[in-house]
Amino acid sequence: MSMSAVEWKKLGDVCEVGTGSNNREDACYNGLYPFYVRSKDVLRINKYLFDEEAIIIPGEGGIGDIFHYANGKYGLHQRAYRVHPIDDEVVCKYLYYYLSDKFKQYIISKSVGATATSIRKPMLEGFMLPIPSLAKQQEIVSHLDTFTSLISNLESELDMRRKQYEHYRNQLLDFEGVEGVEWKTLGEVCDVFDGTHQTPQYTDFGVKFVSVENINDPYSSKKYISLEDYDSKYKTKPRRNDVLMTRIGDVGTCYILDKNEPIAYYVSLALLRPNSDFVTSGYIKDIVESRTGKGELRKRTLLTAVPLKINLGEISKIKIPIPSLSTQQEIVSKLDAFENLIQSLEQEIKLRKQQYEYYREKLLTFE
Repeated sequence: MSMSAVEWKKLGDVCEVGTGSNNREDACYNGLYPFYVRSKDVLRINKYLFDEEAIIIPGEGGIGDIFHYANGKYGLHQRAYRVHPIDDEVVCKYLYYYLSDKFKQYIISKSVGATATSIRKPMLEGFMLPIPSLAKQQEIVSHLDTFTSLISNLESELDMRRKQYEHYRNQLLDFEGVEGVEWKTLGEVCDVFDGTHQTPQYTDFGVKFVSVENINDPYSSKKYISLEDYDSKYKTKPRRNDVLMTRIGDVGTCYILDKNEPIAYYVSLALLRPNSDFVTSGYIKDIVESRTGKGELRKRTLLTAVPLKINLGEISKIKIPIPSLSTQQEIVSKLDAFENLIQSLEQEIKLRKQQYEYYREKLLTFE
């Protein structure tokens, strides 16, 4: 679109901008109306302040990242702003999408640092808004609503699948009272090690160094130590089919190493090396992350420690059921199929969000 075809106006000329008067203490569970505060969470309240269509923006925290579209009666925190169109040529939902895409960049340009900690009314009112025809605004809204609805439906399905997976896993791995299934400690079926207790000297390349924050994909770590340090300071070197388990901050999240690539790990992780005569790596991961494993971990976790942690010696004491290897493999196969479905949904959501951002940028760019 050319600038000559689109009129630009200050937000304060086409919208009423103001704050609410509610405090967070006014919220009540199961209140009659939505209550917008300064977070992504929408609370409830029994008395409303406004009955309108508006965009809600926090005045502090999450500046440029949090936007709510309100339509109807709602309560509003005293440090959250409402932006209510008073010009018939502005479609409120179009305003929502435009602010969501452009406002953060604008507010950063008005701030001293790279982020904005708070905004004031004049900053909002001075924001420039392109105003194409009503038909064009509705067309933009229609396209973007379709995308957001699709993403929302996929996220709802993903949430449902994750809950199904948790329930299914707990059922499959519940061997309480099952005859013929022996219970052993983790130390009886695995060798258990922890990582280095010293912060290493990092290098630009070499052996990847991982800690608790890398547990979902250790091989993606951007930290390295030298091969010389790795050879001299790591007596137990991780290998394929070893299981990394978080033990500080987060407790009990596992990852099966599927490469023989050298990898160094910090004390926040434990290394479990399964004895293949008793257990498979997949079974160890699934049982530790199941309700059974979590219950055992919790008994031995230092819940008052900051951060939360489980001592290395306590990990070996965790008791787990040991069904036959064939039963373990069957369980792992079923759960892997479920996990693959979840990962496919996660990937589809990621791609849809990328598409949405691409088309939003195209639709909302007025040169």
